[in-house]
Amino acid sequence: MRTQREITRRIAFIGYDGVQALDVVGPMEVFAAANMYRPQHVPPYELILASPKGGSLSCSSAGGIRLGDAVALEALPGEIDTLIIAGGSEDGIRKAIFETNLINWLTSRASRTRRLASVCTGAFVLAAGGFLDGKRATTHWNSVDLLRELRPEIEVEPDAIFVAEPPVYTSAGITAGIDLCLALVEDDCGAQTALSVSRQLVLFMRRAGGQAQFNHGLATPLVAEPRLRSLMNEILADPTGDLSGPALASRIGMSERTFSRSFRRETGTTPAQFVEDARINRAKMLLETSDWPLARIAERSGFGSFHSLHRAFQKRLGVTPGFYRDRFGLN
Repeated sequence: MRTQREITRRIAFIGYDGVQALDVVGPMEVFAAANMYRPQHVPPYELILASPKGGSLSCSSAGGIRLGDAVALEALPGEIDTLIIAGGSEDGIRKAIFETNLINWLTSRASRTRRLASVCTGAFVLAAGGFLDGKRATTHWNSVDLLRELRPEIEVEPDAIFVAEPPVYTSAGITAGIDLCLALVEDDCGAQTALSVSRQLVLFMRRAGGQAQFNHGLATPLVAEPRLRSLMNEILADPTGDLSGPALASRIGMSERTFSRSFRRETGTTPAQFVEDARINRAKMLLETSDWPLARIAERSGFGSFHSLHRAFQKRLGVTPGFYRDRFGLN
């Protein structure tokens, strides 16, 4: 008779000194939460933190954060479903590649592992082992050029949240690893489980891997001058009404030309782009949490008409409002 341990899906998270704590903890929380919502016929996940030598790991984060009780690579069980390589500091990555047996160990285990994945700069470990040659892959936006330079054999996708090239998966910077792991949970357990996990972890949504970040442009830069920050917060709070360039410039007491230049200089985007992002953000929230007709959602999110809402979603997200509601809305 098979025991419970024999029918679990083992997920091993590989760290090292200099690892980024969130690259490990974020993905682990996704699989841990999935155990609460998985269908009964789906085996539970067994989570293992591992490192080349085992023991305590110092993290790249300030404040002396350490992760303890990592299992040494050689002590890992023979059957592992998914290996996830976390990202970290440049020095930590370099030492993991050149001063440990990590690459040789991965090479020996890859053929027996269903999925091999990386979070953020963990892609450099996979690249060093040749696992990404001839494949599409991504990493932290600040490291994509270096990845191209070091391994021209890789087709680097600079804008992707994550890239699936089964059996290899790569994700962009830090929190994108959560998006990747939600996608893996969806593959294993179904869309309802993944959606329940995203709600449990208070994630705004699950982002599709091949698309640019859905929430792009919605942060209010702390470096922006107070008047601009206040205006941006007002737009996010209520993206309806006249939010044209002249109207916004008047609200902030600037000429339209000065306002446009200041906004772009201090936020990195245009007023029109920010307004559209704010309206899309509001529409997504309404699609997720209400059963309102699409025309009403368009009105309440500032688009005015269903056709404007539809065009914006297709242009910015690559999906229709109806598709978005089917995937992320109330059931």
